[in-house]
Amino acid sequence: MTTLTTPPPVPASAAQSHSLRRVVFIAAAAAMGGFLFGYDSSVINGVVQAVRDRYAVGSAGLAQVIAAALVGCAIGAALAGRLADRLGRIRCMQIAALLFTVSAVGSALPFALWDLALWRVLGGLAIGMASVIGPAYIAEVSPPAYRGRLASFQQGAIVIGIAMSQLVNWIILRLAHGEQRGLIGGLEAWQWMLGIMVVPAVAYGLLSMKIPESPRYLIAAGRTDQAARVLRQIEGPRTDPAARIREIQESMRREVKSTFRDLLGRRGFLPVVWIGIGLSVFQQLVGINVIFYYSASLWESVGINPSSSFLYSFTTSIINLVGTVIAMVCVDRIGRKPLILIGSAGMALSLGAAAWAFSYRTGSGSAIHLASTQATVALVAAHLFVLFFALSWGVVVWVLLGEMFPNRIRASALGVAAAAQWIANWAITVTFPSLSNWNLSGAYVFYAVCAALSIPFALKWVPETKGKALEEMG
Repeated sequence: MTTLTTPPPVPASAAQSHSLRRVVFIAAAAAMGGFLFGYDSSVINGVVQAVRDRYAVGSAGLAQVIAAALVGCAIGAALAGRLADRLGRIRCMQIAALLFTVSAVGSALPFALWDLALWRVLGGLAIGMASVIGPAYIAEVSPPAYRGRLASFQQGAIVIGIAMSQLVNWIILRLAHGEQRGLIGGLEAWQWMLGIMVVPAVAYGLLSMKIPESPRYLIAAGRTDQAARVLRQIEGPRTDPAARIREIQESMRREVKSTFRDLLGRRGFLPVVWIGIGLSVFQQLVGINVIFYYSASLWESVGINPSSSFLYSFTTSIINLVGTVIAMVCVDRIGRKPLILIGSAGMALSLGAAAWAFSYRTGSGSAIHLASTQATVALVAAHLFVLFFALSWGVVVWVLLGEMFPNRIRASALGVAAAAQWIANWAITVTFPSLSNWNLSGAYVFYAVCAALSIPFALKWVPETKGKALEEMG
């Protein structure tokens, strides 16, 4: 092993401030994958009606195309942990950036419906990888005192990506005179909506070249000099890198190489893995992505005109951003578990209110109508639901998944939990169009029940990880 040299003394306050700024930049750059995650997941909301019209596809077929990305998400999430352990966190980010770029170009220029679905699957692979690598990397480079806030950058980036996709969709729609299939420069508006993702995808790849590799990966690879330099950057001048490396090495000596088998106990998965799966599944069963994938068509389905429906999609994205900021401020102050419980209660009540309002929907086809009182309740309830989700499960689940697993299984367990999340997301996404056509109110009753059931789950099984070092997770 190379001998580590002690760095020359520097003014502690100035150097500490510099190291904090550096780690904020590193976390923000890594969270660019979260931005693409949110953008790619939500941009489809603006093209639903155009794809239905261009390819003359019914609700079931349309749902399959929209949900196709989620198949790739599950695969990408399952593979990302192993790839990260083998190739490094940064290399995985660069692979994801390349996949995002190729998917954006292909989705904008499809030959047929199956072709569009294929490019969406490729984009899903990138989303799945980003969903795993972002939280794991940020948790590994963050000082314990700031880890909760820095880990919440991932969800913050996701909601900014969602909001930006809706804003870009609205701008493109205006340029196309309100027509999703209106021509702009020889391409239809919906093609521009999908293709513009090339810009943040390239930015993600470039940013990944400006941030260091995870010190834990570097130590595992025997590159201790590089690990020491990274630790000085992210933990400040008062850190003894040699001591920190010994601490991490000692933790790693008690570990074995993470494999899928390591996640198993006497009754299937280890209890902590089941908790991670439960967090991931509940996050999706409340129906949050119904809002982000279908909100424009949802509001049209209860009689709201198309231009207003795009506006409401954007306002829910802004509310999502506000809730995320609240969570980022509170997650290290009041803890992970209290936020989860507050969010669950708020979601259950707001989803119940939405279910009541949608039960008054009348008419069919283009003559669907919702009375003004019920329409107002539905809009307010939908925005409150997004707010309570964002300030709780939206942020806290990603923070917990990056923190709660023991070092020896973290990457693999996070991959399994994220894959479960994408499977649940796929199930909700693919069933909503048919379910809403049958009974929209009933769909929201189901989501409300799931939100209510998440309360006893959180009370009994979810651990509090506030202020704990990653090496303490056992």
